[in-house]
Amino acid sequence: MGLYLLNNHNRKAFTLVEIMLVVIIIAALSAMVIPRLAGRSEQAKVSVARSDIEAHLSTALKLYELDNGTFPTTAQGLSALREKPNMPPVPDSWNGPYIEKDPVDPWGNPYVYSSPGKNRPDYDLFSKGKDSASETDDITNWK
Repeated sequence: MGLYLLNNHNRKAFTLVEIMLVVIIIAALSAMVIPRLAGRSEQAKVSVARSDIEAHLSTALKLYELDNGTFPTTAQGLSALREKPNMPPVPDSWNGPYIEKDPVDPWGNPYVYSSPGKNRPDYDLFSKGKDSASETDDITNWK
């Protein structure tokens, strides 16, 4: 009985084999999970841009139009949602700010706005996407 208590008393740490086994299990799990998450950040950015265009900014633009009777002009741009425009037509019933921060897409570029729009009668609003060059990855309010 004395030997049994002595062995239990001395076992306070993990053995090297146990530690290596845990490291191998964690590495195997990581090898399975990380590749699945690799492409998710770009998908998340596209979802954020789509949400901004279809919900957040469009709601702010509709509130601006409800208060002032028209959408901001292309020259006034989306900055009219943050600060009262001082260029014509100056809105008399501006009740903003309608958004809290400058409207930039998840890639750090400003959203492109024009009113009246070329693709819609009221306004066009889009992000040029990740590459900012080609139109293949653009996120728009008319497609």
